[in-house]
Amino acid sequence: MTAKIEAICTSGEKGVVKTPVDQAELRVNHGIVGDAHAGDWHRQVSLLSTDSIAKIKSILPELPDGAFAENVVTSGLELKTLPIGTKLHLGQTILEVTQIGKECHQGCAIREATGDCVMPREGIFCKVIQGGTIRPGDPVSAISDISVL
Repeated sequence: MTAKIEAICTSGEKGVVKTPVDQAELRVNHGIVGDAHAGDWHRQVSLLSTDSIAKIKSILPELPDGAFAENVVTSGLELKTLPIGTKLHLGQTILEVTQIGKECHQGCAIREATGDCVMPREGIFCKVIQGGTIRPGDPVSAISDISVL
């Protein structure tokens, strides 16, 4: 199975569910243009796999994309196993994995409803090292040497 982007989600403020968009512009050392989590730091773009989301959707099937505040939903690549420093090619862009998981914020609605939240263990965070536009359906791949692109 070819790994790909399933959904792209953004929000204008932190601490809220993100909503799906048709495409996103990623800017180097910034993240997704217009997203509240963008900026000059190590968690510019968050990714979560459909496999991770499926664990919670088995309990809450109505969960929309963006419910975990993830920017990019992917399929076909086990994100949580990628080491920090891995380069990811998403559409026109290249991201670098900077963090695996995070502390869940207080009052996480998903954790309260299901007793669990996968983002703290299985979500990954990246910084943008080559900008461009991404869209659902774009291929995703881990790359070891960005000089070959």
